[in-house]
This record gives sequence, C-alpha cells and structure tokens, in this order.
Amino acid sequence: MVMVMVMANPSLLLQSFFFFFFLLPCLSWSCPEYQKQALLQFKSSILAINSSLHTLDSWDSSSSCCLWDNVTCSSPSTSNSTSSVVIGLHLFDISAQLMPSNLLAPLFLIRSLRVLDISHNSINGQIPALGFGNLSNLVHLDLSLNGFNGSIPPQLFQLRHLQYLDLGLNSLEGGLSPKVGSLQDLRMLNLSSNCLSGELPGEIGNLTKLQQLSLGSNKFSNAIPSSISYLRELEQLDLTDNALSMEIPTHIGNISNLFSLQLRKNKLTGGIPASMQKLNKLESLDFEGNLLTGEIPFWLFDFKDLQALYLGGNNLTWNNNMKMVPKCKLIELSLRSCDLQGEIPEWISTQTLFFLDLSNNLLHGPFPQWLAEINFVYLILSHNKLLGSLPPALFRSPRYVLALSRNNFSGELPKTIGDAEFPSILMLDRNKFSGPIPQSISQISHLEILDLSCNRLSSNIFPVFDRQVNLWYADFSSNQFSGEAPTTFPTDIEILSLEGNKFSGALPSNLTKLRNLEHLELQDNDISSEFPNFLLQISNLQVLNLRNNSLQGSIPKTISNLKNLQILNLSSNNLSGEIPTEFANLTGMSGAPYLPSLTFVDILIST
Repeated sequence: MVMVMVMANPSLLLQSFFFFFFLLPCLSWSCPEYQKQALLQFKSSILAINSSLHTLDSWDSSSSCCLWDNVTCSSPSTSNSTSSVVIGLHLFDISAQLMPSNLLAPLFLIRSLRVLDISHNSINGQIPALGFGNLSNLVHLDLSLNGFNGSIPPQLFQLRHLQYLDLGLNSLEGGLSPKVGSLQDLRMLNLSSNCLSGELPGEIGNLTKLQQLSLGSNKFSNAIPSSISYLRELEQLDLTDNALSMEIPTHIGNISNLFSLQLRKNKLTGGIPASMQKLNKLESLDFEGNLLTGEIPFWLFDFKDLQALYLGGNNLTWNNNMKMVPKCKLIELSLRSCDLQGEIPEWISTQTLFFLDLSNNLLHGPFPQWLAEINFVYLILSHNKLLGSLPPALFRSPRYVLALSRNNFSGELPKTIGDAEFPSILMLDRNKFSGPIPQSISQISHLEILDLSCNRLSSNIFPVFDRQVNLWYADFSSNQFSGEAPTTFPTDIEILSLEGNKFSGALPSNLTKLRNLEHLELQDNDISSEFPNFLLQISNLQVLNLRNNSLQGSIPKTISNLKNLQILNLSSNNLSGEIPTEFANLTGMSGAPYLPSLTFVDILIST
C-alpha cells in the first residue's frame, strides 16, 4: 500500500524526505545556554528603554535562540550533533530610541559571532573597545547610522578576519590609525560622514583586497597617499568633501578595476593625470569643486561606459577650438566654470543626459531648439551670455530644476510655462524678460522655489496660485509690477520678496492668510497708509522690510507680539512719534544675524 502511494505521488515522498532529513534537524538545533542568556539580557536592556519594541518578540526563553528572528546559527559540527553556535546577529533598525553603547555588553560574550549588524539604531557613546576586541571571528561589522563618538578603537584593527567594516554616518573623531593596514582581508571600508581628520595613512595601500573605500564627508587633509595606487582590486573610491590637497596621485590609473572615482569638494591641485586613460571601466568620475588646473583632456569622453562626469568648479579650461565626437553616453555632465565659449556645443545632443550644468561660462547665442527638446530633469545654464526668447518646447518635458539666471534672455515668458510637469526649482532671475507673468505658472503644482527677480516684468495682475502648490520661496523683486501688492500665493509660502517694484496703496489685509510667512520684503515701493497692524498676526515673521515706502502714523506698541522677529526695517518712510519701548521685548532680535538678501537659492543651485 505504501508502494502504491509513492508511485502515485512521488513529490509527496520528496517533501517528506526534505522535512525529516533537513528541516526537522534544523528545528532541533540548540545554541549554548550562555549565548541564549546573553541575548535575552540584551533584549531586556533594550526593553528597559523602549518598552513598545516588538522586533525581538521571538526572543523567548522557551525556544532555542537559533529559531529567533535576526539570529543566524552555524550548522552542527557533526552529523549526530544538534548543538550550534550563534554566528550572525542582524539587528538593523530595531529601535529608534536613543541607546547608550554600554547596552551592547552582553553581545561581546558571543565570541563565535562572524556577522554583526547593529546599524541605524541611535546608539550613542564611544565604541566599546575591549568588547569588540573579544569578537576575533568577525567577518562583517556594521555600526553605521548611529551616534558613536570618540576615536576609532585600535582593537577594531586587530580583527584580522574582517572583510566588511562600516562605521559611516556617526560622529567619530580623531585620525585614521596606520594600523588599518592590518586588515588585509578587508573588501569594504566605509568611514564616511564622520569628523575624522589628519592625514590618510600610507598603510592604506596594504588593503590589496579592498573593493570599496568610502572616506567622504570628513576632515582628512594633506595629500592622497600614493600607495592608494596599489589597490588593484578597488572598484569604488570616494574621498569627497574633505580638505585633501596637492595633486591627484600620478599612478592612480593603475587601479584598473575602478568604475567610480569621487574626489568632489577638496583642495586638489594640478592637472588630471594622464595615467587615468587606463581606467577603461570608469562609469562615474567626480572632480567637482577642487583647484584643478589645465586643459580638460578629451580622452575622458572616450570611456565607453562613462555615465557621470563632473568637472565643474575648478580652474580647468575647455579647448573651444577642438571638435569632439564622444564615445560615451553620459547621463550626468557638469562643466560649470570651465571657460566654455561660443554657442552651446552641439555634441551634447548625442548624449542621453538628465543632468546638465554649463553655468558660469561664456556661452552665447540663442537657446537651441534641439536643447529644449531633450528631456533634462536638471538643466543649469546660469551665468552665461545666452540671449533671445525661450523656446516653448522647453516647458513641454518634465523638469525638476531649470536654472537660467544671469543671462540676456528677453521677450515674454512662454505661455506654455505651466505645461512643465514637475519643476521644483525655476530660476529665471537677472535677465531681460518683459510683459506679464503667464497665468499658467500657477498650475505647476510641484513648484517650490520661483525666482523671477531683476527682469522687466510688468503687470498689475498676478497669477492666482492654488493652495495645493508647494511654493515656499518666491522672489519677484526689481521688476515693474504695479497696483496693489499681491496676496495670491499658497498659504504655506515662507519667503516672499516683492521689493523694488511699483506697488502702491495700502497693503491688503488678507496678507494674514499667509500664516507661515517668515520673510516679507516690500521695500522700495510706494506702499502708503498707516503701519499695517494686521501684519502683527503673522506670528512666524522673522524678517519684515518696509523701507523706502510712504507709510504714515506711528509704530504700534503691539509690534512686540512678533516674538520671532529678527530684522525690522522701517527706515525712509513718513512715520512719526516715539519709538515704542516695547521694542525691548522683541527677543528674536537678540544676537540676530544680518541677512542681506534672499539670493541664497543661487548657492543651492551651484552646489
């Protein structure tokens, strides 16, 4: 009868075989009691801080810790054995509550650990040096996204089996010890986003199995050690946002497996090393924001796999007399401040770019139709000498950032400007645009930052923005708008500049609907009537500038209601009477910084 069942359903036999010979033994594996108690003690310590934690609910004294969530055990040493040891703890993001680093103490009793991930847990304090020194079998250690401070303990560099070490996104200080060169099995080292400083040790060249090295966003200084060229297995090198100086190592091209080289925002000098021509696997190269000099070598565009190239913000120059046919297909390109001259290079049309920054060059001529038809998500052409009107096609594709500031564009803004789907940042300031603002601009629901300042725009009718629009920064200053000061903005707008226009009459009382307004700039207009008391209802105001208008009467004593006010300018008006003693109650002005203008958005675009 059994034979009949087997022949009728052979898959049933296979499932039974798997259960009895593989799954059932796993269910009976047991971890050592001391390891189980150590983990239960760790859980208890966390629950004392965060009693609502449920991530470790399976950690129960009635079952083997090998069956618990986030715990990995070894296989039994012999076929007849059911005993295992804990070799992995995967404790990523188990608690958002602040926890002291001494809470980790029970884990250091489990010396069989090979993998320990306690990242993203808001653990504060110094890294327990002696505790981690006990875990000599560790292969994978992830302490990233916590609040560890102090220096990197030397005991970590004694963990000779380590292949993966991630200490990124903490608050670690001090230098990087030459002892890091002892970790010769290391494949990945991430120390980014800390406060580490000093020189990079030459011993880093001993890590010959390293595939990823991330030291960005620290305070490392002096030269990049030449020994870095010994890391022949390295695929990703990130040294961005430090204070590294001197030249890029001459033999950096020896790192033949490199596909990502990130040196942005340092103080590196000299030219781009010729040895880099050997980096034929390169996909991403970022030298943005250094002090590099010399001519940009055209062989950079011969890397067939290159997708991202950032060379802007240096002292590099472009050979405007050479014609180029790129072999790469770039997705991202920055040639900001690279002395590009003439019309926008037509070879750009052969690329599949979604990010293009050609700002701060000497480009001239009209906006090319072919450029308007490319589906850029980020297009930054600020600070050139481009002229003429904008093609309507420019606003028919999704854009996130469109920055055309400081050019010589003229004519009316295209009525199709509202067709743009997703622009979050629209910068058209310091041009020669004229006429009214198209009503369709109010239809751009994702618009957050709008700067139309320093043009020749005119009208006494403003677009009516829907409440759902995300606009929080709007600058219409230094134009020729007239009539009553507009209030047709989203209620959540925070910064509004209407200065240097021809607005007249009394301020409309419905300005109070802009309840989140922090900066209101109305200077250099012809606003009349008495001081508008209703402005005192906008409690978030930090900057109020009504200089050089025609305000009359006295300053109300209730101005002290603006507790957040840091800057108040009422000069060059027709106000009379005494200065209220209640000014002393404007506590926000105590030690307030001087905010000269609202042009910080230009900084945002260029970083």
